[in-house]
Amino acid sequence: MTVTVETLEKLERKITLTVPVTAIQSEVDARLKKMARTVKMDGFRPGKVPMNVVAQRYGYSVQYEVLNDKVGEAFAVAANEAQVRVAGQPRISEKEGAPEGELNFEAIFEVYPEVKLGNLSDTVVEKLTAEVSDAAIDKTLDILRKQRRTFAQRAQDTAAQDGDRATIDFEGKIDGEVFSGGKAEDFQFILGDGQMLKEFEDAVRGMKSGESKTFPLAFPADYHGQDVAGKTADFLVTVKKLEAANLPEVNDALAKSLGIADGTVDGLRADIRKNLEREVKFRLLARNKQAAMDALVAKAELDLPQSIVQSEIERLKEGARADLKQRGIKDADKAPIPDDIFRPQAEQRVRLGLVVAEVVRGNTLHAKPEQIKAHIEELAASYERPDDVVRWYNSDNQRLAEVEAVVIESNVSDFVLAQAKVTEKAISFEELMGQQG
Repeated sequence: MTVTVETLEKLERKITLTVPVTAIQSEVDARLKKMARTVKMDGFRPGKVPMNVVAQRYGYSVQYEVLNDKVGEAFAVAANEAQVRVAGQPRISEKEGAPEGELNFEAIFEVYPEVKLGNLSDTVVEKLTAEVSDAAIDKTLDILRKQRRTFAQRAQDTAAQDGDRATIDFEGKIDGEVFSGGKAEDFQFILGDGQMLKEFEDAVRGMKSGESKTFPLAFPADYHGQDVAGKTADFLVTVKKLEAANLPEVNDALAKSLGIADGTVDGLRADIRKNLEREVKFRLLARNKQAAMDALVAKAELDLPQSIVQSEIERLKEGARADLKQRGIKDADKAPIPDDIFRPQAEQRVRLGLVVAEVVRGNTLHAKPEQIKAHIEELAASYERPDDVVRWYNSDNQRLAEVEAVVIESNVSDFVLAQAKVTEKAISFEELMGQQG
């Protein structure tokens, strides 16, 4: 069979398909006969419904299914014959004026693009490095101590300060009206932990038990509560109780309570360092991988199949609706979300996927079994029972596929860094972890 592929625009192609009417009819007859053996209808015993009755009831739907199947088969055969790599789903429509005994269809589709990879030898990629400092270990120790702090009630005339747990009543009004979520009794929060807006904490700091205060509070324009975002409220706050925090000392008892094997402070610090170094390693890999991928994509030339971009947009929109639903937004599944919101992100993802696939294919960078095994073991090492985590990954093909994708990305990243000009930049632990003040 000779297949003619017509180029419409960039990646768009068109093929004319021919399906014999006899092939459709014979398949319809076969399916209706098979259906007649088991179909149940009022007034007839199972398997005894006359064929003309079965055809009258189900003929149209069966014919529709068969036609779709036959056209799909014809398209698959034609695309294979023409040796085209089809991207996304084709748009198929029937053509008028077909010869007797035939049905003709036009299939318009996109093909995968030719990816032209640029020369990376003159590309500069910045590779980040970071070390776990003693200060980082001290800060982690402070967090662990805060998680185990206890509280004792302060004296009546003691002023509230950072670290105290305050029990308060508050009422906020906008234009003289209490707004939703603006009133609470016996509400507890810890001063200085950032649980409340800074202006709220500033107002409570320095107050004593039994005191009340009114103050204005301007909600940020990007505040999560849309009803009050960008507006100014008047708050009345009454402090009912203040409790001072007592943090456990850094000693062997703390180490034992945290499950450190040798029960010593040195052992605790060593364990923290090990965990932080593991986290630093993964974060550096992610940041450096992203830099390598950005450099790779910037050097590549290709057209994007819009059908795949649109599929990615729909996937992102579904994810957004699921997130809205999880937050309790009413009718989230019907929320109108314009395509343009996700188009840049979708295009970037599709572009990266196509470029990475081309690099993997051209340089044999597929994930090896031993690489997948090593990555799973490294992920499992941070858990209390690593063997259980390894079995959890190996028991599910989807999880294994996700690990394989990560390994492939790492292979591509290593390939890019080996080709490009790499400059190293040391950054602080806090900057890497996103803890800059």
